[in-house]
Amino acid sequence: MPYLILAFAVLAETIGTTALQASQQFTKVGPTIIVILAYGAAFYLLGIALKYFPVGIAYAIWSGLGIVLIAAIGLVVFGQKLDLAAVLGMGLILTGILVIHLFSDTSPH
Repeated sequence: MPYLILAFAVLAETIGTTALQASQQFTKVGPTIIVILAYGAAFYLLGIALKYFPVGIAYAIWSGLGIVLIAAIGLVVFGQKLDLAAVLGMGLILTGILVIHLFSDTSPH
């Protein structure tokens, strides 16, 4: 259950960041409202996840997965291309998240 809560926090943050791009610097009302609601939900869910995870672990997973998902959305939705260094760096982020999950005693299993 803790990972599910954290996954929904990541999803909400990803929706908020995608809407932030779509809001065109808060000039479009619909996406701006989505930004506010999604970020509110993301931080609320992250706060709940902190009952189960140390803050460093929760934030590493939340921000790391958010980075990778937003990069994928940026590529597919907004046509923002990534170079090899960016792709390799994100691969390292995902590897770090796996190491935390598989080998850290501070992460709930």
